[in-house]
Amino acid sequence: MMTGFRLNLSPLKEPIGFVKLVEWLTAIFAFGCCCGFSGKNVISILCGDGSNETLNAMYQYPFRLSQFPLIDKNTTLCNQSVTTTHMMGDSASSAEFFVGVGIICFLYSMAALLVYLGYMHVYKDSDFGPIFDFVITAIVVFLWLVCSSAWAKGLQNVKSATDTEGISGTLALCKGSNITCEVTEFANMRTLNISVVFGYLNMLVWAFNAWFVYKETRWHSRKFSSQPGPGRHQVPAPI
Repeated sequence: MMTGFRLNLSPLKEPIGFVKLVEWLTAIFAFGCCCGFSGKNVISILCGDGSNETLNAMYQYPFRLSQFPLIDKNTTLCNQSVTTTHMMGDSASSAEFFVGVGIICFLYSMAALLVYLGYMHVYKDSDFGPIFDFVITAIVVFLWLVCSSAWAKGLQNVKSATDTEGISGTLALCKGSNITCEVTEFANMRTLNISVVFGYLNMLVWAFNAWFVYKETRWHSRKFSSQPGPGRHQVPAPI
């Protein structure tokens, strides 16, 4: 059996190769939209004497919000002394899990494409390659479901911690009866919302691809070969 590299682009014209290319692209969009984010919310503070103060809440991936200060040093706001205050919340585990799955799928898709385009003759002549590919594909479908759901919840926690209610609950100053705090400018989280959409899209694409990978395994070929053809008649077993 020849095991050398043979460049053959025909798998890209077949579902098994074309869908793998789609998986490679969707993985890039998923983790790229998440890990490249940085944003700023502007908080307006209306003091009891009618004066206004402004604070900037800046945060970014991996959304460990407790490390980002609302007030960096002790200062005076609305004639009150305010100590160093950080935002509350930590969505780093779900965000990093999501990005990690995306990077792994990006690398695996790239490696699988290399095998399809250069070693398809070896891939189809062996039992190990298709079965390994199918098992990994099934595991990845589950991972995308879990990490996308976890990141969707983590993103909701980030939004809740950085909105008016979350900021007001964090700043002791905002709990005064004569002081009003409000987030007047929100960071654009469109890319984060897109990352969640691409997470679930990846799950669907990988689940779709699982069927075409399964067709390359011996499990499918044995099932197909065991079915009687249109001209065959099964001989009844002797009684």
